Amino acid sequence: MSPVLQAERWPELPYAAWKPTYETLHLWTQIVGKIRLMREPWLNHSWHIPLYVTARGLTTSPMPAAGRALQIDFDFIDHVLWVRASDGRVRQILLAPKPVAEFYDEVMAALGELGLDTPINTLPSEIADGVPFDRDTVHAAYDRDHANRFWRILLATQAMFSQFRTGFLGKVSPVHFFWGGFDLAVTRFSGRRAPPHPGGIPRLSDAVTREAYSHEVSSAGFWPGGGPIDYATFYSYAYPAPDGFASAPIEPTQAFFSRDFGEFLLPYDAVRTSPDPEATLMAFLRSTYEAAADLGKWDRAALECPYGKLCRPRTV
Repeated sequence: MSPVLQAERWPELPYAAWKPTYETLHLWTQIVGKIRLMREPWLNHSWHIPLYVTARGLTTSPMPAAGRALQIDFDFIDHVLWVRASDGRVRQILLAPKPVAEFYDEVMAALGELGLDTPINTLPSEIADGVPFDRDTVHAAYDRDHANRFWRILLATQAMFSQFRTGFLGKVSPVHFFWGGFDLAVTRFSGRRAPPHPGGIPRLSDAVTREAYSHEVSSAGFWPGGGPIDYATFYSYAYPAPDGFASAPIEPTQAFFSRDFGEFLLPYDAVRTSPDPEATLMAFLRSTYEAAADLGKWDRAALECPYGKLCRPRTV
C-alpha cells in the first residue's frame, strides 16, 4: 500500500485536537443508540443496542416501528443525520457545531414528524458526571475533518475485525459500535459460563453488565481514548482473566498490559505508522486471543478454523 493510501486508510487523529468533537459526538451517538434500545427486544449480551459501521458513517440498521421500520444514519461524508422510515418519509439533521440539547431536540422533533415518537432516558450512559441530553449546552463542538477521520479509522478497523472473526467456529459477535463506551468491538466466546461480573460501571446497571458477561470472552476493540489514556488505542481483554494473562507474551512489541484498565493496549499510532498496519493489528488480535484461550484452557481445536477466503467455502 502506498504511503498516500495508507494515510487515507489510517489517518492521524490527535487526541487533544479532536477531543471536543469526540465528546460531543459521543453524546450524539448515545441519543441515537438509546432510540434503538427502546425499539429492539433484548438480545443476549446487549447485541440489540449497538450501531454499525457503514460506507458513510454509522447506522442503527432497521428498527421495528409501529408496523414500519425506522433507521437512523450518521453520514460523515456529507455530515448529515438521516432519519428514515420504511414508508419513504425522511428527515435530515445537519451535523454541525451545536449543543447536545439542540441536537436532542432536533432528533426528537424529527421522530415526532414521522409519527415515531420514542421517549428515551436522557441521562448519558457510562459517563459518571454526564448531564441530561436535553440540558447539555456545554458540549457543542463538531469538526468535520476530525469526525471523518474517526469514521475512516472505524471503517479500516471494521474490515480487520471482520477478517479476524472468520477464524472462529464458536460463538463470535458481529463487529459492534457500542455507543456507551464509544468503541468498536468484536468478541469471541469459549462457550462456558463465567462468574458473575462485579459491575460498578458508571451509569450502567449491574444487571446489564452481568448479562453481557455471563459467559467467558476474549474481546478486542478500538477506543479513541479517555481518562489516563490521552491517545487512541486498540485493546484486548479476557473475562474472566485467567492466571498469568497480564504477563503473557504478545505481539507487536509496542503492545503492553495496562494495570489501570486490566487489558492489553496497542496505541493506534503504532498501527498507523507501521510499514504494514493490517499485519500489525492482526498480530495483536491473534496473540492476545491466543493468550486468553491458552491460559483459559479453551477448546481451541473445536472453536477455531482457518481465516475465510473470498468465494471459497470452508473445507469440512
